[in-house]
Amino acid sequence: MSASPHVRDKIDSSKIMMYVAIALLPASAFGIYNFGLQALAMLLTTTIAAVLVEFLYEKMMKKPVTVKDFSAVVTGLLLGLNMPPTAPLWMGALGSFFAIVVVKQLFGGLGQNFMNPALGARCFLVISFTGPMTRFIYDGVSGATPLQALKSGSIVDTTSMLIGKTAGTIGETSVIAILLGAIILIMLGIIDLRIPGTYILTTAIFVGIFGPVVNPEVSFFDPYYITAHLCGGGLMLGAWFMATDYVTSPITKKGQYIYGALLGILTGLFRLFGGSAEGVSYAIIISNLFVPLIERFTLPKPFGKGGE
Repeated sequence: MSASPHVRDKIDSSKIMMYVAIALLPASAFGIYNFGLQALAMLLTTTIAAVLVEFLYEKMMKKPVTVKDFSAVVTGLLLGLNMPPTAPLWMGALGSFFAIVVVKQLFGGLGQNFMNPALGARCFLVISFTGPMTRFIYDGVSGATPLQALKSGSIVDTTSMLIGKTAGTIGETSVIAILLGAIILIMLGIIDLRIPGTYILTTAIFVGIFGPVVNPEVSFFDPYYITAHLCGGGLMLGAWFMATDYVTSPITKKGQYIYGALLGILTGLFRLFGGSAEGVSYAIIISNLFVPLIERFTLPKPFGKGGE
């Protein structure tokens, strides 16, 4: 505790997490509309499992029970939105266990985790169960996601990607629904444009420059190609709801711009030059690891020190 004066705010961690959960409702509702009851079952499974695991772990470890802070709800909901609707429910429950116990609680709980718990769990599931985690069915037909089709050189419908009538994970398909949630967070002052704006802009620039390198049929800064990358996959969901996580993102303004640029570069590298069509999850958790270093070099100097 530092010396007074202290600045107090009416908003606390539980309210912030509650607002994030509310902002995720448009994407959740569209995911249920798009994929049906199997999507609802997955969202309920991951969310309930996350809350239950956190409650049981803290009880067993004789720690204060913190499920009322809504952080477990947000973690479970984000994990569910990052799951394919056809994945088995036990896989979602296992992911919630990994997110809460391995990524969050073993490192000290809320405020101490070194990476986003939901994305850490998603990467764990993708590595462990690649088949079910990368198989997508839309309207009863198994097929590639728009990003997979784009990587193979096929033409994709960017309008459908914007609306969300396409294959993908439960919460990543509709850009409109995600942006509605993002507007809620911005209006409530929970997030600002520094991280997501820099992330999206850097990705667009990277794809615009290096897109023709991997696809000769694409011109430099091809608007169609850039739009497809921005609307496809988990970029929008990751930029607005996971890259902005208070715990795993820089606290300094300069650091947030650097962090956003790093996210965009890594996402572009993974998508264009990697073996997979996606790359948002790995870009975010790798960038999470650089946050302490970014903060170290962007913290302002104390007044009167270093000739300032």
